Amino acid sequence: MAGLLTGLILATAVAAGAAQSGVAQVEGPEAEAVRAREIAFAKTMSDRDFDAFLSFIAPDAVFFNGDTPLRGRDAVGDAWHRFFETEVAPFSWNPDLVQVLESGELALSSGPVSSPAGESSGRFNSIWRKDPDGQWRVVFDKGS
Repeated sequence: MAGLLTGLILATAVAAGAAQSGVAQVEGPEAEAVRAREIAFAKTMSDRDFDAFLSFIAPDAVFFNGDTPLRGRDAVGDAWHRFFETEVAPFSWNPDLVQVLESGELALSSGPVSSPAGESSGRFNSIWRKDPDGQWRVVFDKGS
């Protein structure tokens, strides 16, 4: 647990530095794999495909709704379902930073969140874990 927390803290610090520099950072094949997963995850919102959205989330994930943690895929689904009820997606996101730990087990993706008009409305930060089946899934998510 301490290792995961340390990784989360370091990944958040990296995201903050990259956000300030405005430079996209993606290095290596694992980072490219996470970047591709993040883009596919975001596409589920624009495609209005809630079931596909859920498939990117780890069963034990924690998403933050403001300061309140949503624990588990079911809780995230209950809270996020409303974002899929309209014909047009209420927001979109795209990674401009991806970093993977040397172990290849955890990764950070971060980038801008945009309104339907394309205006910046915040920033997302997601921690991805490579699960035993080889698939990257979100385990932590918090916007700012």
